[in-house]
Amino acid sequence: MNTTDRRSEERHDTDGELRLSLDDPMPQEITGTLLDYSRNGFRALHHCAELHAGQIVQFQHLIASGTARVIWNRILPELVESGFLVVQAA
Repeated sequence: MNTTDRRSEERHDTDGELRLSLDDPMPQEITGTLLDYSRNGFRALHHCAELHAGQIVQFQHLIASGTARVIWNRILPELVESGFLVVQAA
């Protein structure tokens, strides 16, 4: 098993509030917790199992705001963990 971290950017751990908004398939506001961030992405916990890879969201957290694409989701028993790629920073 290869456990090498293949991330190309340094990650910074954090614990702050995250707000997501999306219009597709219908307008929705989601709150969650920012787990870590890098120059071009971030990882968060939230309760919205309907988010799917490829979906575009507006985001706002302590470090930045803008538009991001959902890259992956991990459905956990109580929460959803998602990774996001920043498409455009505000």
